[in-house]
Amino acid sequence: MNTFFTQAVALGLAAVLPEPALAQETIAPVVGEAEEVAPLSGPELWEADRTRVFDASEIDLDDFVWIARPVVVFADSPVDPNFRRQMDLLLAEPEELAERDVIIVTDTDPDARTDIRIQLRPRGFMMALVAKDGRVSLRKPLPWDVRELTRSIDKMPLRQQEIEDRRAGSI
Repeated sequence: MNTFFTQAVALGLAAVLPEPALAQETIAPVVGEAEEVAPLSGPELWEADRTRVFDASEIDLDDFVWIARPVVVFADSPVDPNFRRQMDLLLAEPEELAERDVIIVTDTDPDARTDIRIQLRPRGFMMALVAKDGRVSLRKPLPWDVRELTRSIDKMPLRQQEIEDRRAGSI
């Protein structure tokens, strides 16, 4: 490679300067099979970004048993005022939810008949909290803020055990 191009790379100008023809000719493409990468599972996607909001069509609640506490927010439309208010409330304090292993799932299309909608049978707007054991712990017909939701979670026996285990581990 010529000196001018080497200096351009060092200055970060390589993106705007064309590479010399000689260098382009010396790079041979790699021939072979592409390595297949398995798509990430729902729990893996959630672990990668615990603040991500999932659509009900993307996940299976059974995949999160003993891993996370799904908070499922249903509405008949994404513009439902209760749905929008609930999402604003949940997204205002994502760290509080992440600390309690909460995954947020939305379903705003009744015609899609997702497995989650069939399983939880909402009517219009509904917020449901599913415990780590897979049972529905809470159903609410109106939006709840993070404080109310975390208080409910913190009263659960498994959450109490998690808190105790965390205290014992930090001593």
